[in-house]
Amino acid sequence: MSKNVHPYAHRLVNLRGWKSQWFATGQKYRDFLKNDVLIREFLEKKLRGKYVSDIEFKRDQKSTKIVISTSRPGFIIGKSGEGIATLTKAVVKEMKRRNIAVAPDFSIDVVEIKNPDTDAMIVAQQVAEGLERRLPFRRVMKQMLDKVMSERSVKGAKIVLAGRLGGNEMARREEVKKGGIPLQFIRGDVDYATYRANLPYGVIGIKVWIYKGDSLENKQNNR
Repeated sequence: MSKNVHPYAHRLVNLRGWKSQWFATGQKYRDFLKNDVLIREFLEKKLRGKYVSDIEFKRDQKSTKIVISTSRPGFIIGKSGEGIATLTKAVVKEMKRRNIAVAPDFSIDVVEIKNPDTDAMIVAQQVAEGLERRLPFRRVMKQMLDKVMSERSVKGAKIVLAGRLGGNEMARREEVKKGGIPLQFIRGDVDYATYRANLPYGVIGIKVWIYKGDSLENKQNNR
């Protein structure tokens, strides 16, 4: 039996919150869960390349709010809010196509990530962008790791690539790491993300870990 634990799930409640915030029971719970998965997949595909870190859902009896966290909000909001209006219409259209009930008060909010170099998902997307531009994978990994470690709040980081690296026939795994990443330390603020780079000769999997220190010490220092 595997002993691996997802770093995000391992720190739920203590450090992280749920990505879907609502309460339901029975058939309603199954419907909400299915709807969240379908809409999240649609948005991830629609917003690929726009540096989206996270998509959260918040529901109550009469409203549904989707919160999109990104390092480049202008890419999504657009000029004078045209982009977010177009995206909202596209999501509503997709929900109706899949027979998903649209709440009377439905909205999409965009939140800016202040420090994208410490966000694992943004870093993974930047690595994928470099690979899809056909840059040498070792250079991409080293440059991104140095960029992440240059941030004062970062204590350790690791980037792992797996697949047909460099176009070789045999798939393999490459890893670069600096600093420490205490995965079993629940108070340790470890950000984790997985992503895919789509290349002509196949898919390359990307994993990123970023350790930002003891969360309790960070809170005390920020007071």
